[in-house]
Amino acid sequence: MKAIQFKSFGSPDVLEYVELQMPVCDADSAIIQVKSASVNPSDVKNVSGHFDHTVPPRVPGRDFSGVVVEGPAEWLGAEVWGTGGDIGFTRDGTHAEFIKIPSSALVRKPTTLSHEQASAIGVNFVVAWLGTVEYAKLRKGETIAVIGASGGVGGAVTQIAKAIGCRVIAVDRSLPLPESPAGRLIDEYISLEEARKVSSIAEVVYDAVGGVAFETALSLAKRRGRVLEISATGKRRVEFDVIDFYHNETQLLGVDSAKLGVAESAPFMAALVQGFESTQYESPVIAHRFTLEQARDAYLTVAGGSRGRVVINM
Repeated sequence: MKAIQFKSFGSPDVLEYVELQMPVCDADSAIIQVKSASVNPSDVKNVSGHFDHTVPPRVPGRDFSGVVVEGPAEWLGAEVWGTGGDIGFTRDGTHAEFIKIPSSALVRKPTTLSHEQASAIGVNFVVAWLGTVEYAKLRKGETIAVIGASGGVGGAVTQIAKAIGCRVIAVDRSLPLPESPAGRLIDEYISLEEARKVSSIAEVVYDAVGGVAFETALSLAKRRGRVLEISATGKRRVEFDVIDFYHNETQLLGVDSAKLGVAESAPFMAALVQGFESTQYESPVIAHRFTLEQARDAYLTVAGGSRGRVVINM
């Protein structure tokens, strides 16, 4: 099979288009013919050596949509989707023509989405769901401020929050793309600069930027508000006023979907299916499409900060 592989860490230039042995199916696994796979910023970071547990040579890629070609009889021919913090890291990933996953990770993709659209959902929506639904317990009628609303995770958070019945304040350097779901759904937009001058505006703050935006995120939370952190852009160590923090009784929650393997992520992918099939959720804007042979260009596009999703079609 054809695949993308890196044998050493570095820029996307280390990626090679190679011929590899087909994965071998066993009693507890399935082989997926990958139709489409998105490229996430975490994939670029993985190739750069950001994650200690990744050992090259490795096929990268976390998200996928495809068809079961080997595995349990009842799944043969099924169109499936998935994501995981192990695939592309501790096991070969989705930027290949075929991938082997545990049969417990099989989830039928929404019938309303093409393979291309379905491949662009996994990482962003799982970490969004984890933070809003599982950790913050976001409730109907609450206000959520989304720092980084223009990004993939921020857009997913916006969709999930609106489906719950919440008011969404987008906080970012610029407005979300008007043709994106987030661009149509937000109730209010505040620039990052303006956000530093306001306080106590939301019960929940989902900070998809972190680092340089961390103190702003804390200040936006109302009393007993919940602040979710998933990143540390530009600044790994932060300072904040502990007295203000405990007087406000703020809850600070870290969210890391990379801790969930493809099998552990499956229940969250299954929970998202109904939202897409009922059109409660929409697929994000796909800004760039590449072939597998062009994967290095796909990675360079993501590394350059592309707005909208980047997908590799096999």
